[in-house]
Amino acid sequence: MYFVVKALGLIVLLGWAAASGTSKRCPGYIATHISETDDGFAASLKLNGQPCNKYGQDIASLTLSVRFDTSDRLHVHISDTEKTQYQIPQWIVPLDKGLGVDKRHHSLEFTHAHNETSGFGFKVQRDGEAIFDTTGHVLVFEDQYLELTSNVAADANIYGLGESPNWFRRNPDNTTITLWNRDVADPFGENVYGSHAVYMELQSKSAKFHGCYLHNSHGMDVVLAPGTVQYRVLGGTLDLYIFGGPTALDVIDQYTQLVGRPACIPYWALGFHNCRYGYTSVDEVNQVIANYSRARIPLEAAWTDIEYMDKTRDFTFDAVNYPVSEMKKQLDALHARGQKMVLITDPAIHVDDAYGTFVRGRDQDVFIKNADGSLYVGQVWPGYTVFPDWFAANTSEWWSDELQRYFDMLPIDGMWIDMNEPASFCTGSCGSNRPMNEEPTPPWLSTAPHRFINKTNRMLVPPYAINNHELELSDKTVETTAIHATGVTEYHVHNLYGHMESRATRDFLLAYRRNQRPFILSRSTFAGSGALVSHWTGDNMASWADLHVSIASVFDFGIFGIPMVGADICGFYGNTTEELCARWMELGAFYPFSRSHNAKGLAPQEPYRWASVAKATRRALRVRYALLAYMYSAYQDSVDHGWPVARPLVFEFPSSQFASNDKQMLIGSSILVSPVLTQGARSVDAVFPTGRWYDWYTHAHINGHNANVTLDAPLEHINVHIRGGSIVPTQRPEMTTRQVRQNDYELVVATSANGTATGQLYVDDGESFDTQHKWIDFSYDARVLYVAPRSGTMHVERAVTSLVLLGVVGAHTVSVNGVRVDCSTVVTPNSVVVTGLNIDLNTKSRIVVL
Repeated sequence: MYFVVKALGLIVLLGWAAASGTSKRCPGYIATHISETDDGFAASLKLNGQPCNKYGQDIASLTLSVRFDTSDRLHVHISDTEKTQYQIPQWIVPLDKGLGVDKRHHSLEFTHAHNETSGFGFKVQRDGEAIFDTTGHVLVFEDQYLELTSNVAADANIYGLGESPNWFRRNPDNTTITLWNRDVADPFGENVYGSHAVYMELQSKSAKFHGCYLHNSHGMDVVLAPGTVQYRVLGGTLDLYIFGGPTALDVIDQYTQLVGRPACIPYWALGFHNCRYGYTSVDEVNQVIANYSRARIPLEAAWTDIEYMDKTRDFTFDAVNYPVSEMKKQLDALHARGQKMVLITDPAIHVDDAYGTFVRGRDQDVFIKNADGSLYVGQVWPGYTVFPDWFAANTSEWWSDELQRYFDMLPIDGMWIDMNEPASFCTGSCGSNRPMNEEPTPPWLSTAPHRFINKTNRMLVPPYAINNHELELSDKTVETTAIHATGVTEYHVHNLYGHMESRATRDFLLAYRRNQRPFILSRSTFAGSGALVSHWTGDNMASWADLHVSIASVFDFGIFGIPMVGADICGFYGNTTEELCARWMELGAFYPFSRSHNAKGLAPQEPYRWASVAKATRRALRVRYALLAYMYSAYQDSVDHGWPVARPLVFEFPSSQFASNDKQMLIGSSILVSPVLTQGARSVDAVFPTGRWYDWYTHAHINGHNANVTLDAPLEHINVHIRGGSIVPTQRPEMTTRQVRQNDYELVVATSANGTATGQLYVDDGESFDTQHKWIDFSYDARVLYVAPRSGTMHVERAVTSLVLLGVVGAHTVSVNGVRVDCSTVVTPNSVVVTGLNIDLNTKSRIVVL
């Protein structure tokens, strides 16, 4: 099918050319040798004129492949016919290929056209509405520069693309999102630790979502300008996947089906964690653990940063301040109380002939090289360092062996892998030809100028400069000309480094504890990393702005398929304040991953340091721990479908009215958190979508009308509401997740305006892969509660012993399966509370409350 392209396409094209810093007109391509199959389409693309060589050498012959992978996913791949451009190997990011679907029965329609000015273009439509449309824009395909532009709606609602601290809804008129993994302290709007070239768009007219993912490991800019989204990529191919939605959760389901579902987590990971960079000794960490207990603040896991190491070298312990014998005692004491230990590991390995990890790695040839074959030597915490080459044949075995030695000394519960962009403090192989044990001057203490920038080397300084905010792509990382064992340069695979370390680390833990779910927290991530690791948002600031931005960052990673995510509570850099820390603890109690962490040399910020913060923390964590069963069930939906645990309102209520809301957070579909994000505020304006919403604490209800409601918010209080129409399983909160799981269930039945509600509960052992499980459905209608096991064979030991009915007037008798039961019923103005029940969750039950 062909269609007419309006002249406006040329105007837009010329606007992009100017924005791209060139006035050179490129010829585009013309499609030839077109062939069709039941599940796709193929063609050759030839240059439609003289090459423009805009930022490299135009590639004259391309191959277009279009395949309808699944009923709601379309794969469009434009590659060089000679196959010399770098593509991500399947073993690094395994992609689901789909079975292929007859295009006549697909939810999406693919068409293409030729324009005399812009050449070949294509359009993808859903129900007659364009969701990806390159017509009218020139396709540029060069060895070091790809450019693809799609039309979008004016004032488009676009989400995702990163990692970049930003507001959740990207500014569609003036945003450049750069993908180049970078060690930097969370500057607003800039590229940071990970790369995720996936976005989703809410179309205002239809209130439907769709998504797009570009599978490419090169550095890139994604530029949003009025009416367009444009990819500017430093190499590779245009390997596009388009997702038809139509809901936000559908898009994330379709994306994670492609790149990998989120990994199962151990139940304990949902508890509250504490860390600090700068604890001086194991004794100080022991004191912190004890202080949490004395303050009656739940603590699930004690974390320690690099100070536990001997000279900050991996897999070692400081014999004076963190002797391994005392660390073992700490680990045993934690385990006795149902708590856990997590320690940090960096990828960079100190260059030292007396350091076994380095010597064994050098002997097995596992480190990244310079072009001349010598070791590439950068600089990280220990001094001059080398970097594991995850492409080398022996690296995974060497890494596993080093981890085995480490775990033989101290079998910690979880791993925290940091600095894996990878980070390096110098530019280039600054340690080459230096004495083996020389200690370099840290760059922050050095006044040396930046090295000469060799602009003639296009692998160091590519013709197109992405918006990386450094003088060179190689700044703060491994140089782009460094060589991996397969011959590929770092230029092509830089963004994959942390992802590949994540896979090697997970592989070890799966072998070390064969039937236990690993917990790994990684700073650097890529598409599909959620199948391997969890994430925190890095080195943020103790500021009110960063408190707000943290919500959007959590939402971003929900799109990226990494739902177990959170920010450093109270901020990493800068001295927090009592008020800021109280408000951040309240919000952070609802991050999927909840951890307090701050930097060395700053004021301590454990929540027990201030009476008001301790009170706010206890209050908020009491809600979190009561909701653990609900959150764990929501996380299982992540494992099964990719759905995020923390969600923006617009995902549940797809309307332009909620399109920019990143000041509130839904946990699952039923719990709405409305934090205070403004200094000095003692109230918060919270928007409530149409329907009933019940206050968590008082059970008073609000009739939502898609409008703001001003809520009281004293310093120690965070507003939490239950969505009408929901049934939320809860348990009595305790100091650890293990203790909570030993308690019976209470069902909070929050009825809708028509008196109905539904909910679910997922139960398994919280630890193993081969665990039995059980899904249980709840429904309520006409004063009757139904309990129905859906699937699974696990015997659920804990019973439902109480009900809280919201929106229900009065109650006198309760019967279970037709038999009246002797129980206690308390009627308040806002609720009916029934206690003394014993409802078995392993069988169907019908509970009538009259």
